[in-house]
Amino acid sequence: MGFGVFIHRSDSIYDDSPAEQYQFPGQYLGRVQACVGDWIVYYEPRKVAATRGYFAVAKVERVIADPKAPGMYLALIEHGSYLDFINPVPFSGPDGVIERGVLNEEGRISGRAQAAVRPISAADFNRIVSIGIDEHEPELPRLDEPRGTHAVDGFADEAQAPLIFEQERDRVMQLSSRIVRNRLFRRLVLHAYDKRCAITGLKLINGGGRAEVDAAHIRPVEASGPDILSNGIALSGTAHWMFDRGLIGLSDDLDILISRHANDPDSIQGLLNKTGKAIVPGRVFERPHPQFLRWHRENCFKQ
Repeated sequence: MGFGVFIHRSDSIYDDSPAEQYQFPGQYLGRVQACVGDWIVYYEPRKVAATRGYFAVAKVERVIADPKAPGMYLALIEHGSYLDFINPVPFSGPDGVIERGVLNEEGRISGRAQAAVRPISAADFNRIVSIGIDEHEPELPRLDEPRGTHAVDGFADEAQAPLIFEQERDRVMQLSSRIVRNRLFRRLVLHAYDKRCAITGLKLINGGGRAEVDAAHIRPVEASGPDILSNGIALSGTAHWMFDRGLIGLSDDLDILISRHANDPDSIQGLLNKTGKAIVPGRVFERPHPQFLRWHRENCFKQ
């Protein structure tokens, strides 16, 4: 087993669904098989306009031959492992390239940087993930939430850095923690929606500086919904309650639907923003995916 980098782009000709599967040709079979049972980082090439760089992690469960495409294979992603970064990680930073493994002995970028699938060291993996999930600007905690403690003067300032193995184990534990994933998912969704409810259009900030809006999974985690931005939507408390109980839903074109079972549809209508459509991010990959909206209509929305 070993960490890897999988190149992905939203306009790819391959049958990719990052939270579910990654399609690749046979030439990369050995490299992908080496990642089975371990974590990989998704990377969007620099030549892509407004590239996200390294933008997510996922765990490879197994590899199968693609039954629909001879000569192609599918890396199947372990359910619930995919996680979008809250901070897209660029290929290069102030100290040079983030993924040091693409450098040759002379310190220059080598041809391996062009490989669609490539192995990555534990150190590079930890460096990328640390930046990707760094919460250096926490999501405005409530006034009664405890603050982090500061290091005391003395030996604490020169504490020995953890071993790579320990860093790797801690990072994997973070990626697997439901508490951590929920917190990161909230930050991701609220940033994309500018802390504004997609249904009402309201952007409310309480006295403690915290946004009064929830990051809702369209297809819940309990129903195999992934922690991917396109499965998220920002909703105020009331809108979230109605969405979860199927009193409101969304069409594939993002029209807001009101259930015939709602006991007070006129009042619900009065809560909606004037356009009658959900207010969503401008970039396509950030918007609710029709696949998840369809699931909600078929399993939650009361027709």
